[in-house]
Amino acid sequence: MQFRGEGGRGVSASSIKPPLGVRWKIKLQDTPEKIKSLNPPVVIGNTIYFGSDDGNFYALDVESGYMRWVFKSGAAINSIPYADKDKVYFGSKDGKLYALSRDTGQEIWNFPTMSEINSQVQRYGDYIIFVGDADAVYFLSPEGREQFRIDNPGWYNYTFLMADDVMYFGTGPRTEIVGPYDINKRDFLWYLNFREIDAIWYSVTAVRGNLLYFGTADVYGDMYLGFHAFDRNTGRLVWQQRREGILRHWAPEDIWTLFLRSVELLDFMAPVVWRDLVIFAGGDSAARAFDAKTGIMRWEKVFDTPVSSAPTAAGGRVYFGVLGDDTHPPRLVCISARDGRLLWQMDIEGSVLSAPVIAGKRIIFGTDDSVFYVLEQVF
Repeated sequence: MQFRGEGGRGVSASSIKPPLGVRWKIKLQDTPEKIKSLNPPVVIGNTIYFGSDDGNFYALDVESGYMRWVFKSGAAINSIPYADKDKVYFGSKDGKLYALSRDTGQEIWNFPTMSEINSQVQRYGDYIIFVGDADAVYFLSPEGREQFRIDNPGWYNYTFLMADDVMYFGTGPRTEIVGPYDINKRDFLWYLNFREIDAIWYSVTAVRGNLLYFGTADVYGDMYLGFHAFDRNTGRLVWQQRREGILRHWAPEDIWTLFLRSVELLDFMAPVVWRDLVIFAGGDSAARAFDAKTGIMRWEKVFDTPVSSAPTAAGGRVYFGVLGDDTHPPRLVCISARDGRLLWQMDIEGSVLSAPVIAGKRIIFGTDDSVFYVLEQVF
C-alpha cells in the first residue's frame, strides 16, 4: 500500500457516494490546544492504525471504534504509518522510527535518528524508507538495520513518492538540491530548478505516465499558490499555473497563521489525478481542476472559508474538509470531480486535518479537535 494510492494520485477504487452517516466517532486524548496534525491512517482488514499529536499510536476496530491497543511514543506523532503482514511502522518527534506488532502493539524494534521524524513511512521492495528533518533520508531493512542514507540538510515535514525505483523527490547534499533519486543507481536523474517555481512549500507529488504533478505555496502578505507539471524523465517544465490565494477579508497575519497550520500537514496541497484532470484543494478557499496535459483551468469551486485538508477522489467525487467560522461549523464536503459542483456536506466537530481515507463504503478522518470519525454510506 502506498501513501495516496497508486502513483500518489489520491484516487480510491471505491464507488462510495453520499449521503453518509456517522458509523462511530471517538474523542482521543485531550490536548490543551487544537492539534496540528492527524495524518491519514492505514486501514488493514478490520483495523485502523494511526498516530496523533498526543504521542499515542492507535489500533482501532473499524466496525466499532474499540481500541485494540495503544502505544505511547516519546513525543507527538506527525508521521503517516505503513503496515505490512506482521508489523506497522511510524516515526515520532522523539526521533525514533518504530516497528510494532500489528496484533499486539508490542515494540519489535526502534531506530533512533538525530532529528524529529515528520514524514510518511514507506516500504518499497526490501527497504523501509522515511525522512529525518534536516538530517537524512533513511533506507532500512525490515529488521531495522540501516542499508544506506542520503543527506537532508534543510527540508522539514518531508513527503516523497516512490515510482519505478525512483524517489520523487530525494534531498541532496545542499539545501538547494532536490530531485528524483534512483535508489538502484543511488544517484539523481535531474535536479528541480527552483527559479522556475519560486516557493517555500512543495507538496508531495503524483505521477501518471511521463508527467509529475505537485503544488506549491508561498506567503508575501497574501498567499500565492503554484500548480506544476514536469516531465519526470527529463525535468522539463511542461506546464505551470499560478494563482493568488482567495482568502476574503483575511489579514496578512491570519494568512501566515493559516500557512503555518497547513505545513504541519504532510499531504498539504497534494494533487488528485482523476481521468484527464489534476485537482488541487488547500492553501486558500478554493478547489481547482486543471487539464492534466495542458494545465488549462477546467473549473474552480470557491467556499466561504479556507479548505482545511487535501482531497481524496472516489467514484467521480472529491472529498475534503473546509474550515468553520463564526457562523458556520467546520464541514466535510463532497464535490463533483467533473465540474466542481457541491454535491453534499456535513457539519463536524473540528476541522479535517488530512485527506480522508476511503475504505470500501466508509470514509475515515481525524479533526483538530482530536475527534476521529468513521462515516459510512447510508443507502
